[in-house]
Amino acid sequence: MTRSPLVLAALASAAVPGLDPVSVEGVRVHEGDLYELAHVQDSQDRRWVVRAPRTQAAGAMLEDVASLNSLLDRRLDVAVPVVRGLAVVPEGRAAVYPHLAGLPLDFAALPPGDLAAEVGRVLAHIHNIEHVLFDEAGRPVYDAESHRRRQLSELDRAAGTGHVPTSLLTRWEQVIEDVSLWRFAPTPVHGSFTGAHVLASFDDDDASAGHVRAVLAWEESRIGDPADDFSELSALASGEALADVLEAYTQSRVEPPDPHLARRARLAAELTPVRMLLRAHASGERRLLDAAADELRRLDERLSSEAEQPPAARSSAPESGHGAAAEDCQGVPEATAASTPGSGAASGSPAAVATTFPDREEDKTPIEAASEAESEAEVAAEVPGPRRVITHHGATQLLPVGGPSGEASGDEATDEPASGRQPARPQPAGEQSAGEPDPQRPAAQQPAAEQPPAEQPAAEQPPAEPAPGGQPPGERRAGLSVAPEVTERADEDGDGLLDLHEGASDFVPVEPRQARRAAD
Repeated sequence: MTRSPLVLAALASAAVPGLDPVSVEGVRVHEGDLYELAHVQDSQDRRWVVRAPRTQAAGAMLEDVASLNSLLDRRLDVAVPVVRGLAVVPEGRAAVYPHLAGLPLDFAALPPGDLAAEVGRVLAHIHNIEHVLFDEAGRPVYDAESHRRRQLSELDRAAGTGHVPTSLLTRWEQVIEDVSLWRFAPTPVHGSFTGAHVLASFDDDDASAGHVRAVLAWEESRIGDPADDFSELSALASGEALADVLEAYTQSRVEPPDPHLARRARLAAELTPVRMLLRAHASGERRLLDAAADELRRLDERLSSEAEQPPAARSSAPESGHGAAAEDCQGVPEATAASTPGSGAASGSPAAVATTFPDREEDKTPIEAASEAESEAEVAAEVPGPRRVITHHGATQLLPVGGPSGEASGDEATDEPASGRQPARPQPAGEQSAGEPDPQRPAAQQPAAEQPPAEQPAAEQPPAEPAPGGQPPGERRAGLSVAPEVTERADEDGDGLLDLHEGASDFVPVEPRQARRAAD
């Protein structure tokens, strides 16, 4: 069952007293998604997220998490979605909570430095939470041995489907049956700590100086192996960024992490398509089952290829990510794949770290103007602009267990505006019009002014060697530009960031630039 955005807006109005919807933005549902989402703006210019379960199991999970988040909100330094109202649906109850501030991260573009360290500290604070908090919320509890046996059970069920290559089964069984790797102290874990679920804000153009503002999607939270929360980081982040995450994490933990945490994290990343396979097999979703089987075949081919390489070549090869399957099973947009050098935004800029939602379209429907026919139609809310992808080079393989495979794409797409689309809200003041230079845009993407040729002799002034990807010298470019249909940034002297994505508010207050310059 797929509900229209107007139905979700009506659920939000019924769940929260005083919520009078003015416009709604529906998020496209994909096969395998557990929830339907929509962003609602009310008559008081407040933005809300409504999350409706698609299955009864998802509905039960959503209600458990609602009670947990209300407890976590008083324990963590970052925001979590706190439910303000519930509305009855056939699968359980839909939850409504305020939009949270921030941009989702792309761990593949996470730079070393302060932001990576803050990600590590946030994880440490989650793992330091008292167990009784998760017990009160009814979250599952797994000690080290029960967690290991649970992994073996999942592997046996996956083998029974006939879609897991034998070499992968052998590889994973050897690791899981090594009891010495599974001696850890269970901690509260988030369960799906991916870049799409971590929201950050940026005070300036230095991406490494960003701050984590919120953590979303606690549906898979439990007491278990802390390594599970490092699975995507270990698969996608560069070696330098991962080292900064682990260093800050270790310093912030009440108890030091066990020495095998990193290896189990890589194993958890490799097992991501296995869990997707089991979910698809249980629900009978054939397309999702085929996607998981394809992901497992690609993983097997990549690991076999790595095993045939000499050790020096394996240690210098960049690490690859989960691929589409890992994201699809979480019900969030597909991770941006790697591309060729120079096809992204400025390295070290917030646009390089914040991820996009390329495979989802948002419906923006003014409540008072929508007819029944319009409510059932999907209107693509896409704005013209380049969609670029990231380049991830130089990652060092820190761990002995290989990560999952991922798809790569180097194409750039330009989205055309949807005809007849009505805006959900007025454009913010100071937004750049077409043809004007954008002060927030990286210098490499601005039209270059013509410069007179230098009159220096060739011997005295050799041409500067271009930076990787064809970028000008001194301006390394490796990153991902945020698609304009998802985020809108105020001009350089403005006070914040505007964003339209799951769980984030449309305005992120930051310190004005003039105040910072005066302070300097």
